[in-house]
Amino acid sequence: MALPDFLVAGVPKAGTSALHAALVRHPQLFLSEVKEPKFFLSDGPPPTNGGPGDRQTYQEHVWRREEYEALFDPAPPGALLGEATPFYLYDREAHSRIHRLVPKAKIILLLRDPVDRAHSNWSHLWGAGLESEADFEKAVALEPARTAAGWADFWHYTALGQYGSQLRHLLEFFPREQILLLQYRDLRDDPGGTVDRVCEFLGVATGHVARIPPENVRRYVADTRFNAGVRFLLRNGGRIGHHFPVPVRHAFSGPLLALLHRQHGRRPKVTPEQRAALLPRFVEEIELLQEISGESYADWLSLDHASNYH
Repeated sequence: MALPDFLVAGVPKAGTSALHAALVRHPQLFLSEVKEPKFFLSDGPPPTNGGPGDRQTYQEHVWRREEYEALFDPAPPGALLGEATPFYLYDREAHSRIHRLVPKAKIILLLRDPVDRAHSNWSHLWGAGLESEADFEKAVALEPARTAAGWADFWHYTALGQYGSQLRHLLEFFPREQILLLQYRDLRDDPGGTVDRVCEFLGVATGHVARIPPENVRRYVADTRFNAGVRFLLRNGGRIGHHFPVPVRHAFSGPLLALLHRQHGRRPKVTPEQRAALLPRFVEEIELLQEISGESYADWLSLDHASNYH
């Protein structure tokens, strides 16, 4: 029976893809080739509704146990097994599912300033042509209605950043020593040292990974009339694409994404006005996170704080 020894369980847009790319290079670790199998997000088939692109994503879930275990079959003898699904921290029911099946699993959490994380999340979906709202704050205002309509977790821009409550719930199932908290900025500023912290936590040799390849970065997409037309096609393709085989979907979306990403430029940062508007949503959660974790996230509470990363 092949089941994971560790999980990279959170959070989206905080460097989980980069960490996964780094850990797969370690000779004592084996991570599933499928990143984000999402096995613990459901007890059976995933939902069949949602927002643009959600149904295609649900079709990618590895939800049958035999298929999930098969992801780890290629592992060499003695390797520690792991996978990275950054929505596990957010999904409260996933906590109990993980505990039932792999109660001794070690859990790695990469956290990011929740305002920056939400903005990067919106920017990612905008760059994919799926987000229809060009204004970040207006997109956030749509979150409750989208959530009520059953849109997938990746559209929950601010709810995904409620780390304090999420960690408190996770600690009902796992002791603190089985959980490693990292920050996105640490992975970007000191990738080798941060990966070594993960290796020490997992009990494998350090010093194997000094650099992390860039992963999951979308190009800047300007809000022009031409791009609006391309995004309209991608969004509507995202609504009906689940009816077609993956090669057909890629044949349709690939050229459109190439058109959408033809420009080069830096994505916009969070403005001071946007930060001032959104930060109050997270203050209590940041304070709870500090209380529970015993670690400082005081810079996240500052209106002057500005991330240099996108």
